[in-house]
Amino acid sequence: MNNDNLKSNNTVADNKESSIHDFDFSLICEYFSSIKRQGPGSDEATRKALGMVGYLNEDAVVADLGCGCGSQTVQLALHTEARVKALDLFPLFIEKTMEKCRAEGVDHRVEGIVGDMGNLPFETESIDVIWSEGAIYNIGFEHGINLWRKYLKAGGWIAVSEASWLCDNQPEEIIRFWTDAYPEIDYIYNKVEQMRKAGYTDISTFVLPRECWTRNFYEPQVEAQRLFLQRHPDNATAKGLVDNMKHEAEMYSRYNDYYGYVFYIGRKG
Repeated sequence: MNNDNLKSNNTVADNKESSIHDFDFSLICEYFSSIKRQGPGSDEATRKALGMVGYLNEDAVVADLGCGCGSQTVQLALHTEARVKALDLFPLFIEKTMEKCRAEGVDHRVEGIVGDMGNLPFETESIDVIWSEGAIYNIGFEHGINLWRKYLKAGGWIAVSEASWLCDNQPEEIIRFWTDAYPEIDYIYNKVEQMRKAGYTDISTFVLPRECWTRNFYEPQVEAQRLFLQRHPDNATAKGLVDNMKHEAEMYSRYNDYYGYVFYIGRKG
C-alpha cells in the first residue's frame, strides 16, 4: 500500500494508539481509493527520479511495488518505452491503476498484479528497475533493498521514496510519533550507507517538496473524509481511520522542517 504508517490517539478498539493495519481492509481500500494519491508524491518527482535512472527501451521491465492507485505507474509508462508490472496487495488499487492506464492509452504495456512485495512473483535477475513510492516501509527499508536486489538484472536500478529525518534536534513529540509509526526512520546518510552495504552504487537522493505532502496528499483528503464519514456515520472504525489521518496531517504541519520523504536511487553493483 502506497501510504505511510498512520498513527493517532483515537478511540478505536481498546483506546490504545493504533496503526492503519488495525483497521478493516475494506474501509482502508474505500478511503484511499477515493483520492488520487495514497501517499506523498507528485508526477514531477516521479519524472525527476526516472531521469536519474536513464533511458528504458521496449525490452526493459519496471516493477512498481506498492503501486496504490497508479499515479506513478502512469508516469512510468508515459515516459519510458518499458513494460511495467504494477503490484499491490489490494485488488481495488490494481483496478484503479489499470483504469488510469487505459485512460492514458498505456495499458498495453502495464500488467496489474495483486501480490505481496515481501514475496515477489518474479524470476531472479528479471527486472531492470524496481520502483516503490512511499511503500517500502511495509517490509522495512533495509530489508526491502536487500530482498529486492536479487530480482534486478546486473546493472539494474532501484528507486524508492522513504520517510527520513532532514535535520537534528527533533522535538520529543515527533520523535515519539515516528518511533511508534515507523522505527526505521533515519537520516539520509544512514539510508545511503544501508544501500551501499546492500550492494548498490551510483546512489542519488533528493527530498520531495512539501507540496507533495500538503497539496497532493493531505488537502484532497479533507473532502474525502467528509464523504467517507457520511457513508459510515455510526462506524467507530471509520472515524478512527479519519482521526488517524487528521493527526498525521497535523504532525506534518507542525514538524515538516524535521522530516520528509526522500527519493533514493541506486544501481545494482
